[in-house]
Amino acid sequence: MKTLVVGSGFVGRAIARHLLDHGDEAVLASRTPPFADGAPVTPDWVPLDVAVPGAFAETLHRTAADTVVLVHGPSDVTWCESHPEEAMAGHAGAARMVAEAAGDRRVVFISTDNVFDGTAVTSSESTPTHPANAYGRAKRAAEDVLSALPGAVLLRVSLIYGWETADTPKWLNFFASCVHRLRAGETVAAPYDQWTTPVLIDDVAEATRALVTTATAPKLLHLGGPDRISRADWAAGIAAALGVPRERVTAEPRAHGRYAHRPASTCLSSELFATHPATAALRPRPVQEATRLLLGRHLPPTVRSTA
Repeated sequence: MKTLVVGSGFVGRAIARHLLDHGDEAVLASRTPPFADGAPVTPDWVPLDVAVPGAFAETLHRTAADTVVLVHGPSDVTWCESHPEEAMAGHAGAARMVAEAAGDRRVVFISTDNVFDGTAVTSSESTPTHPANAYGRAKRAAEDVLSALPGAVLLRVSLIYGWETADTPKWLNFFASCVHRLRAGETVAAPYDQWTTPVLIDDVAEATRALVTTATAPKLLHLGGPDRISRADWAAGIAAALGVPRERVTAEPRAHGRYAHRPASTCLSSELFATHPATAALRPRPVQEATRLLLGRHLPPTVRSTA
C-alpha cells in the first residue's frame, strides 16, 4: 500500500517515516522540500501546491497512491487570525481539490481541537463544534468538504509535540521550544489558563497508520493524550526533567502572549478510540513518560542541562 502524505512539516514527516518503518510505501508532497532534520529515514518527496486546480489529481495519478493523509495548510493560529481568507483557502480550498480527485480512496484528514470554542472542559466526537478562531473555522470547513468522501476519516488531534532540532524553520512545537530555550538559559513564559491534552507525535503517527490500513474506520475520531494540563504546568514539568530551576518558567495569562487567540481549553476526549478495532490496542502516552522518552532518546543525561 502506498500513501501520499500531503504536507511535509513536523507531523507529515513523522507519519511518512512511521509508514516506511512498518513496511508501507509513503511519499511526501508539498510546495517546498521537507526540512532535512537528520533523521535516518528520508521519505521520497514530490512538489505539490494542493490549492492549484488539477495539481493534486495529477500527483495522485503520478504517484499511484492508494491512500492519502492530509496534513496541509497553515497551522500558526496567530497568523491565521490575521489572514483568515488565506487560512480558509489553504485548508478548505485545498480540501476541495482533494475531494474532486480522491474517489473512494481512504483519506485521513488531520484536523484540530480548535474546532471547539474551549468552553467545555473536554470535547468528544459528539460535542457540537463551534470554532472561536480563523484556524478552527478553516479546519472545520475542510472537514465539511471531505466528510462527503466515502473513504474519509476526520482525525481531530490535540496539541502535538515531539523532538525537533533547534534550527528547525518556522516555529518549534511547544515541547521542543521549551527544551531548547530552557537548556539555553532562557526563561519560558507559558499560560496557566490554557489547557490541553498533549499527544506525542509517535502516537499520532501510529494512530494515523492504523486508520490508513484498517478495513473499516470511523468517519470521525478524536485523539488526545491522557493528561489534561495547562501549558504552564507542562513547561514546569519539562524544566524539572531537564534539571533546571523551576523559576525559569513564568506563568502568565494566555491573553498576554501568543496564545491569546487559542481557546481556554483545547482538550479532547474520545468515545471511540479505546474500543474501535483500528485503535483499541493503542495507548497514547502521558506527558511525563513521553518527556523521559524524548530526552533519553535525544539528550544524553550528562548534557541535558546547561544551567
